[in-house]
Amino acid sequence: MRAAPSSPPPVADRSPLRGLTRRELPFVPVFAQSVAAIAPSGTAMVTPAFVIGATGGGASVAVFLAAALLAWAVALVIRPMAQRLAVTGGLYTYVAKGLGPGVAVPVGWSAIVGYASVSVSGLISVGIYLDQIAVTAGLAGFGGTATIVGLLLIAAVVAAVLMVRGIRLSASATLLVECVSVVTVLALMGYLLTRGAPAAHAFEWHGGTGTLAMSAVVAFSAFVGFESATTLSAEAYRPFRSVPRTLVWTPVAAAVIYLIAVAAQAVALAVAPPGTAASSTPVTDILLQDNSRFLGAVLDLGVAASFFACTVASINALVRVLFTMGREGIAPTAVGRAHPRFRTPAPAILFAVGAVTACAVWYLLSGAEPQDGIRSFLTLSALGYLGSYLPACLATPALLRRIGESSRVVAVLGSVTALLLGVLMVAAAVSARSDNVTVVIAYAAVMAAAIAYTVALRLRAPDRLRGIGIYDEPRPEDLLPTVTFR
Repeated sequence: MRAAPSSPPPVADRSPLRGLTRRELPFVPVFAQSVAAIAPSGTAMVTPAFVIGATGGGASVAVFLAAALLAWAVALVIRPMAQRLAVTGGLYTYVAKGLGPGVAVPVGWSAIVGYASVSVSGLISVGIYLDQIAVTAGLAGFGGTATIVGLLLIAAVVAAVLMVRGIRLSASATLLVECVSVVTVLALMGYLLTRGAPAAHAFEWHGGTGTLAMSAVVAFSAFVGFESATTLSAEAYRPFRSVPRTLVWTPVAAAVIYLIAVAAQAVALAVAPPGTAASSTPVTDILLQDNSRFLGAVLDLGVAASFFACTVASINALVRVLFTMGREGIAPTAVGRAHPRFRTPAPAILFAVGAVTACAVWYLLSGAEPQDGIRSFLTLSALGYLGSYLPACLATPALLRRIGESSRVVAVLGSVTALLLGVLMVAAAVSARSDNVTVVIAYAAVMAAAIAYTVALRLRAPDRLRGIGIYDEPRPEDLLPTVTFR
């Protein structure tokens, strides 16, 4: 009589993600990760002015509202995966489980582009706004590229130290910074609403279809990063509760802040001198025009702090995707190692901070305008996020169907949301202005390289490709010692 084939053990003796903290982060640091990655207070001071200058106040309100609904739809679609898998790879791992490893590799590269680009933009913004404080205060010797580079280098070192020392420390610091920034920004938005521009003039519509399409991409870029909490789910105390809640509520909270900011800036920019919306610090310029130097300095400090928190949170997500790839053999093994004392992916942190900082410094030293860098890297990050959100929306129905838990609602919502994301990406590429064509080409080149790398893995290392999709599997200590019900 043949013995029945042995079945795989229901639990793992060692987690594939060993080395990181496991099931320790409470809800607040997890929520802080997504909030800081969005940087609602800093983004509210920069992005609305770009959109208002291109399409007018009325169109900007509609565009931001539509972007909020789309971001919320994405959150609702990927929530079922967050309720079932504790991962460090975020959407990269979700797609591997839903659509297979062949699709996951380009998605991972796209997510890396998104996280890295917004980190570069954040560092440049930190340097700009801290430099603006010194200029506003009249300090001699400040102002210019050299000062901005020096300030962002200091910010990069501080960020690296926080991240290496532990996710709890960096997440708590970013949440504190973001809360103070949000309160400051909302107070100043109330002040701007008192400027008294006629509503009909402030909320007029202008611009063509192409301008509206690109503005929609820019507005959606204000919400990207809300999913970054998924990269902490393996480290979260109750991942299947805290991460899904964070996914759903972060876009809603950001939408409230952005709509207030759009209304306030539409009113203020309506009576501001021409060209103010194109400035790298538009709201600060408005306050300085009112001789409100102190309020301008307070705003700059709040915005700089918010973008610093955004940089830390985005790199935190980036390094965990790299860490996952390193453990799977898709990226160099070194980035898959953890610090023995702090239990953080320290090698990946040092590599990511170095690469992001070098990119920001190179751009500034090239002689380009800082505000153009912010806009270009934000657009590139939006494309990177869109390129990971779209497959993730298709992966959820596929995964649920595979495990026998199909949902018609999730299937329909996922398909519609993926279609809208695809339309948004095509609109961004087709309607790109001359200064954004390079960004679109750069993203397309990265995706082409990712596809070529995937094909090479399939031909030369199929076992490594099949091994993609590691997650924090159940361990013996996760099981109840006795049967509760009989």
